[in-house]
Amino acid sequence: MIKYFSVNALFLMLVFLTSCEQNQTKETKEIISPIVIKPEIKDSITTYVWDIKQDRKGNIWFAASDGVYRYDGKSFINITGKLISVFIFSILEDSKGNFWFGTYGSGAYYYDGKTFQNFTTQDGLAHNSVRPIYEDKDGIIWLGTEGGVSRFDPSVPLRIGGKSFQNFTTSEGLTNNDVHAIVQDKTGKMWFGTRGDMTIYDGKTFTTLTDKDGKTFKNVWAIIKDKNDNIWFGADALWRYDPSASLRAGGSAFTQIDQIGAGVIINDKKGNVLTSIGGPIFRYDEHTLSDNKPDVTVIKTKYEGRSMPFGLLVADDGSIWIRSERYSYDGKTLTLSK
Repeated sequence: MIKYFSVNALFLMLVFLTSCEQNQTKETKEIISPIVIKPEIKDSITTYVWDIKQDRKGNIWFAASDGVYRYDGKSFINITGKLISVFIFSILEDSKGNFWFGTYGSGAYYYDGKTFQNFTTQDGLAHNSVRPIYEDKDGIIWLGTEGGVSRFDPSVPLRIGGKSFQNFTTSEGLTNNDVHAIVQDKTGKMWFGTRGDMTIYDGKTFTTLTDKDGKTFKNVWAIIKDKNDNIWFGADALWRYDPSASLRAGGSAFTQIDQIGAGVIINDKKGNVLTSIGGPIFRYDEHTLSDNKPDVTVIKTKYEGRSMPFGLLVADDGSIWIRSERYSYDGKTLTLSK
């Protein structure tokens, strides 16, 4: 019998992390100059991995509990060295090839390939715990924090010691300041998944989303846009929003895909959608993404019933990374690659 990891376990994890943060100093470091460090080469990653991304050069990047690692096909390189000693939640490679890292309690780091710059509440960031980081179609960087959403315009030079961010909180209409996920839909609206409800922002007004019965979507942990411009998100269940549904007679914009929900949702190179909340991975076939019941393949993993594989990636070569382990997949079985 497959046992699914409960969403409640996520809250226990957050309670643990909150406790850790309370034991840290509340003072933040003032930015004085870009930071240069010496990377550390390792054979593996032994700590927890929260996020995995592949860059435009094919390198695999890992947001881990002890820093940021880059895998070049041979070695794992801890590029942050001893600079960051807290959890790294997220990684973004922006359209210019620079990187942003969201941390737990130390703000956000900007990395141009040579030097780091650290941004905290002293620079206008809404909160020093940063989870999702997202770049919209205009190149604006959005950072979801535990204290609201911070907006950074890269056309304005990075400021040292100045206020570099515009913030949005419940005071502006955000339903909850603890932001877990961000995506932009095809109309340009920004979607913010929070510990509370789902909120969309059209550039002027925040609107709380509800289903056809008027119910809100609680505890939104992950959001993506698929190749058909549908929005998939994991909340009290796994949901799909079809932006064209309102044009259909009798159609509903929101479709509940399953009752399990999802703590991580990704696209692969072919356009399949993969979700998980711990244990198995569910892969929804690219050809059926807009169907009422998309075709789904259940991929069993060794993590069943134990913990959520937050770090999940299907690389360009088709290999599947779970945490810091690479697997080949033949359509039926995951096999650990050496």
